[in-house]
Amino acid sequence: MTTERRDLTREPAISPRTSLIVCLTLLVLAGISIGLAHLGLGGWKALVNLLIAAAQGVLIGAFYMRIRYTSGMPRLVVAAALVWFAILMVGTLDDVLTRGWLPLPGK
Repeated sequence: MTTERRDLTREPAISPRTSLIVCLTLLVLAGISIGLAHLGLGGWKALVNLLIAAAQGVLIGAFYMRIRYTSGMPRLVVAAALVWFAILMVGTLDDVLTRGWLPLPGK
C-alpha cells in the first residue's frame, strides 16, 4: 500500500503567512469600520463603509473561498452574482434619486 497523498484539487495551498496577513487585514478593516461609526462623516459614512465591506468581500472570496484559484463554473457564479447585485443597486438608486421628480397632489 502506498502512503503518498494525491492532490485531486490541483489548487495551491495557501501559506500560513498569507492566511495570517489576510486575517489581520480583515480585522483592521473591521476596526476601521467600527471606528468610522463614531465619526461624523455625514453622507460619506455609508459610502466608506460600503467600500470597506467590498474590500472585505473580495479578500474573503479570493483567499478563503479560493475563487482566485478556480476556473469555470465558480467564477461564472461569482460574475453572475455581481451582475445581479449591480442590477439591484441600479434599480434602488433609480428609485431613490428620482422620487421628487414627479409632483404628486397632496405632497
